[in-house]
Amino acid sequence: MPKIIIPTKLETVCKELLEAQGYEVIQDGKTELKALLEKHRDAVGLVVRSEKITAEVIDMLPSLRLVVRAGAGYNTIDIKHARSRNVAVMNTPGANSNAVAEEAVGLMIAGARYFVEGDKTTRAGLWEKNKYMGSEITGKTVGILGFGNIGQLLAKRLRGFDVKLKIYDPFVSLDKAREHGAEIASMEDIFATCDFLSLHLPATKETEKIISTQFFSLMKDGAVLVNCARSEVLDEEALREARKTKRIVFCNDVYDKDEAGLKTCNDIADIMLPHLGASTFEANNNAARMAANQTINFLDRGLAMHVVNKSIPDGLAPEYQQLSSALARFARSYIGAKAPVFEIQASFYGKLKDFSRWLIPPIVAAISGDNKITDIDQAEEYLKSRGITCKIRDTDEGKRYGESITVDLISGAQQMDRVSVRGTLTEGNIILSRMGEFGKLYYEPTGHTAVFVYDDRPGVLAQISQSMALEGLNIEDIRSPHNESGSKSIAILKLNAEPAVELIEKVGRLLHCHAAFTVHI
Repeated sequence: MPKIIIPTKLETVCKELLEAQGYEVIQDGKTELKALLEKHRDAVGLVVRSEKITAEVIDMLPSLRLVVRAGAGYNTIDIKHARSRNVAVMNTPGANSNAVAEEAVGLMIAGARYFVEGDKTTRAGLWEKNKYMGSEITGKTVGILGFGNIGQLLAKRLRGFDVKLKIYDPFVSLDKAREHGAEIASMEDIFATCDFLSLHLPATKETEKIISTQFFSLMKDGAVLVNCARSEVLDEEALREARKTKRIVFCNDVYDKDEAGLKTCNDIADIMLPHLGASTFEANNNAARMAANQTINFLDRGLAMHVVNKSIPDGLAPEYQQLSSALARFARSYIGAKAPVFEIQASFYGKLKDFSRWLIPPIVAAISGDNKITDIDQAEEYLKSRGITCKIRDTDEGKRYGESITVDLISGAQQMDRVSVRGTLTEGNIILSRMGEFGKLYYEPTGHTAVFVYDDRPGVLAQISQSMALEGLNIEDIRSPHNESGSKSIAILKLNAEPAVELIEKVGRLLHCHAAFTVHI
């Protein structure tokens, strides 16, 4: 009888479902993890929550085939070592989405109606009714930043309040927004016009401290800001400064570390919760049920869902996944980081056509900025949630492109509705061969790249080079072909350091470029 260990206080439905399928289940949330594993070295599966599953822990179980994280985050699991041991690691994304959405509504109401302060003073024997004049959500404008599963559920929960809903998510389609009765808006517009704002952005390099001074300065006096996403997306020092001159109600449930101790936002948060977003019986039940079903599907039927450390299949060089990601990042930057993508089209030439399920996830991860998208199930779920279609086109092998990849992004943006990027491998290096109407680029898309598209005329390259030199930037490589008609040129520069976005935008305006952007890989 195969043995599964659950070393945590997970809802018993997981144990019950596994036992009904014929597994021996050891659920023990009290015994120290290594001591528990020492007694059950024959276990084939682990179902965990926040336990640290290190390489040492994995090596204690020679028969281990699967680790399931009953929840979304898996940073406590050594997924690389697990893969080296041929152990699959899964998570259960979406199990807590409704819990977090409801928490956001609760924080909005609590923040606007002084529930916490009112409770404290009334318990102290005071009666400060006149002091706590609050605001209603009904009829107000609410902004949701990040419109994935949680953001969409929040929109549904807010319908009964008859709010005007504005959303920001560069990867959501217009049809998906309309489905929820929402208006797609810029971050600037949301912060300037909304009475309530709820953050549901992922933590990435691009979103780190993105909620900062420029947005706090736009907010209405008395607006309520809720963060149930990640602490990294909000600049606490900028909020601290903004609150010196403006009343911003800040309700927070996320921190750098989930542990006891004073928090850095103590002085600026009106309400602080100990990361309770997923702490509901229902969310825990959902996660437990999903963990059990995924375990059964994997061990009994060979069906892998939400694998976060999926291996590369035989015959596919890992560099092709890097190529897919790089092409998508260049296409995304070309079409505009904030332009809503509504369709992806991809072509896989040569033997790569048999590996689309491993090449699509890097594309979706690159255009979304979500590096947790690692398998086709996660990619398809993400695309569906945003209303984005993905088409894999038939290829004409007569073109003799060899093993190459083409990625097209289609957007509703007015200036750039479509961009197509192609690349391949040469001597093991990823190569960008075409971008838009510019072919024969043969550029290695790694490091720091600046791109300018302009009407062809003498002297432009010299101006670009001088602008880079004045900022102390050295050009390590450059490509500058014309399009077929000779009317336009592209300058692709590999730089020794990352250029400031403001510099690239300034040069783009000075030279009247059709496009000017940077990509860092």
